[in-house]
Amino acid sequence: MTPPVCTSASDAAVSARRTGPYQRAYPSFASYVRARQPVLLRTARSLTGNPSDAEDLLQTALAKTYVAWERIEDHRALDGYVRRALLNTRTSQWRKRRVDEFVCEELPEPEPVPGEDDPAERQALHDAMWRAIMKLPARQRAMVVLRYYEDLSEVQTAEVLGVSVGTVKSAVSRALGKLREDPELVLAR
Repeated sequence: MTPPVCTSASDAAVSARRTGPYQRAYPSFASYVRARQPVLLRTARSLTGNPSDAEDLLQTALAKTYVAWERIEDHRALDGYVRRALLNTRTSQWRKRRVDEFVCEELPEPEPVPGEDDPAERQALHDAMWRAIMKLPARQRAMVVLRYYEDLSEVQTAEVLGVSVGTVKSAVSRALGKLREDPELVLAR
């Protein structure tokens, strides 16, 4: 007597191999992954810098997306959802990264460079810079201050002063040339 064979179970296993795990439950998820995988993989590579790690990161983010597939109401925003999952997953991996600490005889700190972190040196350079700026003509001085101290763009500087952008560019260029030639600032370099 031969044992009964369950054909429905073997048929299900064969169809599962053909369709893959994603297509059984959510065919729309499978089509989304096929269509957007290259773009999402590029995003993952930019987060990891390593192709193998990027593939792992994308796989993890897609698994999280698959679990939440029914809860995602706006499927037009899927790329943003997956990118957020990529970023959150990468951040979690980064936080879990183990940092080894070793006891050593000497601290691995660089030797201090004279004058680099000295507040008096910084103040002296600051004062020399302002003295050099005060030697500039009033118009050039105004343009340099607006561009570099107030951090305005050339267009914004031109609007504030009521001149053209070309005037700002040429005047700032001449002013920087004068500052480069200032004897007090040459000594500071």
